[in-house]
Order: sequence, then C-alpha cells, then structure tokens
Amino acid sequence: MAIASSVMKLHLNYRLLIAEMNADISILRILDDYTKEMTAKTIHTDVKHKVTYFSHKFIHLRKEIDDQRNEMHVNKMKLFALAKQKKEIDKKALKADNHSAIFKRFDAYKKEFTKTQKEFVKFIGKNFD
Repeated sequence: MAIASSVMKLHLNYRLLIAEMNADISILRILDDYTKEMTAKTIHTDVKHKVTYFSHKFIHLRKEIDDQRNEMHVNKMKLFALAKQKKEIDKKALKADNHSAIFKRFDAYKKEFTKTQKEFVKFIGKNFD
C-alpha cells in the first residue's frame, strides 16, 4: 500500500508542477506584451536589441514549458492509472519513467525562468515609460 500512496503523491506533484507552469505561461504572455509595447515606442537600437533578446528567451521558455507539460501530463496519467489499480505495482516500471530526471529538468527550467523574469523586470524598470 505504501507504493500506491507514493504513486499518488507523484501524480499530485505532477499536477502541481503543471499548474505552476500554466501560471508561468500567463506571466510570459504579459511580459511578451511589454516587449511588443516597448518595440512600438522605442527608437533606441540598443533597447530594441535587448527587447529582441528577451522575446527570444520568452519563446524558448514557452517551448520548454510545453515540452515539459506534455511529458508530465503523460506520466501523471500513467501514475493515476497505476494508483487506481488494485493489483501490485511493478517497481521497475515505476522507475522506468525516470521521475527524478523530470523533476531536475523542471528545477533547471524554473531557475532559468526566474532569472529571466528578474532580468526583464529590471530592464523594463529602466527603459519602459
């Protein structure tokens, strides 16, 4: 029964991470709106280059979110199906999905997202009128 509860815990962890990434998508959309507004108003080349840099970073982060959400969704559904089964859970099959690597990848993404967001907020503080 302990394995079944750890399976459900993994399932719920995936749900939380997916929800967090959905919130990040909303933030990226808002930040991208800032870049569009700045592009329309800015005549300084150095500012436009930095805006372009951030636009590309936002696209990269969104692609990473989409890739990770898809992978997490598949694993979340597998785990839910396993947790609902009444039979013994195969530990080898559970480990085959390599959950720790997925969580490490999420952590790396989250660090990059947070760093980019902070850099952009600092940038718009100096350049957005």
